This record gives sequence, structure tokens and C-alpha cells, in this order.
Amino acid sequence: MAPTVLHLRSETKALEHRSALTPTTTAALIKAGYVVNVERSPVRIFDDAEFEAAGATLVPEFSWVDAPKEHIIVGLKELEEKDFPLKHVHVQFAHCYKQQAGWDTVLARFPRGGGTLLDLEFLVDERGRRVAAFGFHAGFAGAALALEVWAWQQQHSEPFPGVESYPNEDALVTNVKKALADGEKKAGRLPRVIVIGALGRCGSGAVDALRKAGLPEENILKWDMAETAKGGPFKEITDSDIFVNCIYLTSKIPNFVNKESLQVADRQLSVVCDVSADTTSPFTPVPIYTVATTFDKPTVPVDGLQSGPPLSVISIDHLPSLLPREASEAFSHDLLPSLLTLNDWQNSAVWARADKLFKDKVATLPASALKK
Repeated sequence: MAPTVLHLRSETKALEHRSALTPTTTAALIKAGYVVNVERSPVRIFDDAEFEAAGATLVPEFSWVDAPKEHIIVGLKELEEKDFPLKHVHVQFAHCYKQQAGWDTVLARFPRGGGTLLDLEFLVDERGRRVAAFGFHAGFAGAALALEVWAWQQQHSEPFPGVESYPNEDALVTNVKKALADGEKKAGRLPRVIVIGALGRCGSGAVDALRKAGLPEENILKWDMAETAKGGPFKEITDSDIFVNCIYLTSKIPNFVNKESLQVADRQLSVVCDVSADTTSPFTPVPIYTVATTFDKPTVPVDGLQSGPPLSVISIDHLPSLLPREASEAFSHDLLPSLLTLNDWQNSAVWARADKLFKDKVATLPASALKK
């Protein structure tokens, strides 16, 4: 029986340096009998040579399109917006299961070509818990950026400038520590930070970043479901300098903060990092902004405030890309047990659940989408 071939494609999303496979997980897959083809990539955080050293075969960028049908295409973010049918099994995030804009066009490409989407966002175990997620590093990067923005505010009136991915966590922490020292010198104190969702993956990442940046424990207010059960808005948020929101919602709850709760004379709050980035969702408990921010323009101001300091919101929806190496390593490590069953994916419970969900979603497609 021929070995299963996995084909790691190069990412095309702007500023995306992460990878679903790393040299470490590639070596483990090859040891288990898989063949791994890796497209050369000018943007991936891992050098092509690192994959070659792990035993992978380097292939040209975008060669996945013409790869044999039985090869499994592994990626991270959504494919480019093209129209040709997809014939392969694709393992990736597609962002088309929640009826996002253009969802039917994206999803219909798979059944039109006889392909299958195994969406990483919905890859869950028997308890419904995701087998791999980027939450920890989203929280870590978000809290780190929030500290930098607060420090910037102490010394400048113009918006915080653009940022780029860091080669590793140490480089980011070093940068944040320096910024925080400058901010403390100007303000005469360190910021007080409230993290909501502190017990989850995302929240634990945020708390870890705050600690590594040197923030004292008494300056970190860690809240989760017990503390928010009474319902907001919460004065503890406006009493803090920084609010990091790390919760995942699928239904409406009372707002944690809103435009009205910000209109208090003693407001300290000057930075909100909405790691959840549910910018336009009706469920958001942080309805004080409507603009998704980017690494080029990391913050958006909250307008209409009558008193207190200017307030900036960070709402970047791919925060883990700030730390692409560590984020990729952690995600791919968690995904590895499932990847090791791809040689018989239809009989693997995790992949079978993803396949059933794919078929259920395809069944909701309008007939017009399948005829293109």
C-alpha cells in the first residue's frame, strides 16, 4: 500500500507567516510513514531548509493545484478567491461555515470538484473541545500589544504605529519591557490590567504575557465566569488602565462595557484589546467600536467620550501572527495526534466528525452555487 502524501501549501494571506506543519511535526509524520511535500515559501516563518532537513521534499509554490487527487492538501488560512473546482481533501481554516460574506462561493468549490474540506476550526474531540487552537498565543500577543499601546500613550498623542511579526517570543518580550519602562517613567506607575476569560487558553496566554513583561501580580485582575455572572457593565473595567477581552461567545450576554459606562469622570481605561475580535457580531460584550484593526493600523479610537483619557481599541483578528514561530509550533504539536490518523481519516473519529459537518454544510448550499 502506497504511503499517504501530505502536501503543505504556501500561504497567500497578507502578513501570514504561520504554518500548519512545522519542521518538528513534519519529522514526526515522516517517521510514521507519511510522505510530506512542502511548497517553498517566501513568507513562512520556517526556512525551506528546515523542512528539507526534517526529511520533507521541497516542491514549487502553488504546485498543490496540479498534485495528484489522492494527495491531502494541508494549509492554514483560507485559499485565494478563485473559481476553479477543488478536487483534493483540504485541511485548513476556510471561514465559510457561519455564513460569512461569500460563504457559498467558497464552500461550493469543494463539491463542484469532488473535494472535501476538513476545517481546522471545527476539529473537535468527543467532548466537543477543539483539538488544536491558537488561543494561547492570541491572548499573549494581544496583551503584549496592549502594554505597548499604553506605554506609547504616556509619551505620544498620535496613534500607535504599525507593528510586524517578531522572530520569537524573547524579542517581543524584550520590546514590551523596554516600552513599559519608558511608559512607567513618564506616568510614574505601571498600568493596572483586567483580563476577562482568564482561565481559558486565550486568557492564560494574556496573563502569561503580562507576567513575563514584568507586571506585578497585584496589577493583574483575573476574571472569568464567576466574576462576570452578575452581569455588566463593570466599573472594574473603567477603573483599570487596560482591558483584555478573551472570551468566546455564541449568544448574547450583558455588555462588559459600553459607550454609556465609559462616560464617567474617573475613568482610567485607555486601552482595550478585544482578542475575541467579534467586531460586528451582535453578541459582542464590547460594543464600543466597529472597525477591525490590522498590524499596519493596530488601534482605532473610541469617539464621543466626554471625559477621561483617549481610548484606543485593538481588534486584530490574527494576533497569533505576531509570534508565528511559537504559535505554529504549539498549534501543530496539538494537531499532530490527529494528523497521524490522516492515512485512514474517514475512520478516524475526529476527521469523520469534520467530514460530517462539511457534508451538512454543503447540503445547505443554494443550487445556483453548485452550477457555476
